[in-house]
Amino acid sequence: MKPFTKHTGIVVPMDRSDVDTDQLVPKQFLKRIERSGFGKFLFYDWRYLDDGSDNPEFELNFPQYKGATILLARRNFGCGSSREHAPWAVADYGFRVVIASSFADIFFNNSFKNGILLVRLSEKEIDDLFKRAAEHEGYKLTVDLEAKKITDDYGLVQPFEIDEFRRTRLLQGLDDIALTLQNEADIAAYESAHGIC
Repeated sequence: MKPFTKHTGIVVPMDRSDVDTDQLVPKQFLKRIERSGFGKFLFYDWRYLDDGSDNPEFELNFPQYKGATILLARRNFGCGSSREHAPWAVADYGFRVVIASSFADIFFNNSFKNGILLVRLSEKEIDDLFKRAAEHEGYKLTVDLEAKKITDDYGLVQPFEIDEFRRTRLLQGLDDIALTLQNEADIAAYESAHGIC
């Protein structure tokens, strides 16, 4: 997993609450067994028209958000089913950070395990970010995980809270396997002592 220390990127403001995993990755794309390639299915039903062409009214298709890596949304982002494909799609599309006032628990946990930083802010703070994104075309944020703060070029300094264990995992780029392998010597000693290998 790629370590996350500080990230600057264009913000896509998605002014929606209760964005569920069925919208993040519709069910017809869950047959794939690999973790890559899901970015093209992210928000599929919103991104594309019935004929397969881009929906010009959907945020991700606006020219000013091309290459965006920070997604700004409202409350209860990632609700719905427990599919891990949802954070795979978010990451594969290119988002490194999602900012919202709340997240569904399973999506929240799966995202951190897949290297995506989720930032929870108050609804008032989210409102302020939406206002800033509307005022400044090509709006960018810098998210500093070491300092636990978000800044922009217009005077914003927004601290955020994050569980220290999740923060450390992201800073060091540790997925579940890498985390386990930190104890490789102890595991080998146990296996040797108990005749497991």
